[in-house]
Amino acid sequence: MTFASPHDTWFPDAAFDASYGHTLKTLRGIAPIAPPEGFAKRWMRWRDEARQVDAAPVVLSVDSAAGRRVSVIEYSGADGTRLRAWVVEPVSGAARIGVVHSHGYGGREAIDLARVPDHAAAVFPVARGLPTLNAGVGAPEPIAEHVLAGIDDPDRYVLGLCARDLWLAADALLALTGDTPLYYVGESFGGGIGSLALPWDDRYIGATLIVPSFGQYDERLAVHCLGSGEVVRAHVAAHPEAREVLRWFDASSSMTLTQVPVRVEAALWDPYVPPQGQFAVANAVGELDLEVLPAGHADYPGSEDVRAAAIRHGRAHLERVLGAS
Repeated sequence: MTFASPHDTWFPDAAFDASYGHTLKTLRGIAPIAPPEGFAKRWMRWRDEARQVDAAPVVLSVDSAAGRRVSVIEYSGADGTRLRAWVVEPVSGAARIGVVHSHGYGGREAIDLARVPDHAAAVFPVARGLPTLNAGVGAPEPIAEHVLAGIDDPDRYVLGLCARDLWLAADALLALTGDTPLYYVGESFGGGIGSLALPWDDRYIGATLIVPSFGQYDERLAVHCLGSGEVVRAHVAAHPEAREVLRWFDASSSMTLTQVPVRVEAALWDPYVPPQGQFAVANAVGELDLEVLPAGHADYPGSEDVRAAAIRHGRAHLERVLGAS
């Protein structure tokens, strides 16, 4: 006798099985891709180049939310492109930690303080090219064009530039709110580019990656999905040489070199970011706090409670690593 999985009941109209036939056991067995020769050297060169860029943050406007000062700022990205972000300052007193809080591939319309403690300062960077603050700036806005921008050249590929921009967003935050240790929060697209940026920035003491993208391209390129990975898969099928460029931007490879405690919230079912890639990122982490989500990029019975618990656990992880630093 066979039994339907909860996903069959929750998503009866799904076009395909977004578990891809995997179980938690098989997902925990997916190995990250070993970094190619020269991986660390190339990323350290990019990090050194970013240190030569003056973020030069400028406050454009000031407002308030939940009793906190909220500013829209402009700063220089890794190649000097002027980008915009939100900066949040603590309710009172000096910040104890700075949070760099990225977003999914849809961009960001407003700040979200759910994962930012009252005692933290935070920057909410918006990736180059993406809405709302940086639509069309430094990269094309449509996702199908954005994810392929510069893919013929590792120095210009947009995912690398977005990751490198995170170092400058952190520079801008610390310049405006004071020198503190850093903690990273990123979801989906933001989880992937954060994974790429983390190993090379020793200011970070920890991170939370939520359903992270761009992990384990051997797995990503082998399956259909509804997210940006499908655009990349089609491109690589037509241009096989692009696979070699992607080796420099595999979040699972990067996470094998990350030294700080990392919390990963990875989903068993996800039509946008295949779980194989998410778990490859998690499996690469040395000091891992893993939370297994029933599904990602989807609503399902009890999903609000699952998200609320994940947020609580993520904030507890931040406090633990801050206390241990």
